[in-house]
Amino acid sequence: MKRIQGKHGVVCWLGKEKNGYFGWPTIARLDDDRLVVASSGLRRWHICPFGKTTLYFSNDEGDTWSGPLVISNSPLDDRDAGVISLGGKRILVTWFTSNTRTYLENLRKALGDEELSSWSEALEGQSEANIDRWLGSWSLISEDGGESWIGPFPTPCNTPHGPIKLSCGKLLYLGKATPVQKSNRPIICAWSQEAKSWEVVGKVPVFEGTEPENYYEPHVVELPSGKLVGLIRVQKLKEEKPEAGLINFSLFQTESTDGGKTWTKALPTGVYGSPPHLLRHSSGILVCVYGYRRLPYGQRVMFSLDNGKTWETDWVIRDDGPSPDLGYPSSVEMPDGSVLTVYYQQLASEEKCSLLYTRWQLPQL
Repeated sequence: MKRIQGKHGVVCWLGKEKNGYFGWPTIARLDDDRLVVASSGLRRWHICPFGKTTLYFSNDEGDTWSGPLVISNSPLDDRDAGVISLGGKRILVTWFTSNTRTYLENLRKALGDEELSSWSEALEGQSEANIDRWLGSWSLISEDGGESWIGPFPTPCNTPHGPIKLSCGKLLYLGKATPVQKSNRPIICAWSQEAKSWEVVGKVPVFEGTEPENYYEPHVVELPSGKLVGLIRVQKLKEEKPEAGLINFSLFQTESTDGGKTWTKALPTGVYGSPPHLLRHSSGILVCVYGYRRLPYGQRVMFSLDNGKTWETDWVIRDDGPSPDLGYPSSVEMPDGSVLTVYYQQLASEEKCSLLYTRWQLPQL
């Protein structure tokens, strides 16, 4: 097994508290060299009505973290926060909302009536009026380094780690189309100049024998040539064909050479694990981290030395997860060339999920 050597640490741990569940984080470096992590936090469980969009800042390269700072607490469940630097003191945070009521029957079997009865006040907030008002994908903007926020602004799509900033300064959002209540939504691409409004410009064609409903949670990276390389989580396949790379909870790849207007057909990589987060390292190597929900549970990374044509897969960052409720890693390059990857995972089986990190060096490839 190929292992990454690194130092593990904690961004946020409240694993023994009632509302101590945190998940689905994204990390970014700001222009003042602070690190910021966004996540859904102060939750009860993986699915519950209590999720809030929370931030954490580090002034010492990730050794210590502030927070959780709540920046969004809608009447619905706020989930999957992305964060990027817009330059200067400007920060963009994205997330989506979920109507927990649709899961109640399954949750009653898993959690019991006593636990669900304690949700009554929160569920009362999920009225039809609030669902109509809040169900969707959103963003907030800070102009002052996270001291205050404007918005929320609706976005036409969502993905856990949010949009990226292109070298031209434009924002590009590759994500699952909204509104979230519609089925068979495609992966679309949208542009924005100022992050307050978006123009949908493209759509990713699906692989033969699959449907748009199989595609979720993409992430994309821009190469120096301007080419875009995207990876997508694929699941709920009617039939798996491992010999053809058709595997549930695996990565499919798509590319664009015209800034996101047109995309190649999504093709299976055969790599088990999801969702992806892509980083172009200063060495020129593409780094893609992803969650691994087969035993041994944990976080993995793959590398491309040829701009995504081929991948060196399944390097283990961590494989000590107590359960498959983990993942959503994302990464930033540090000043010394190392990589800091954040993710969510239980520290112990009896605890709720926490936000953790690993700082590691690229291996010899």
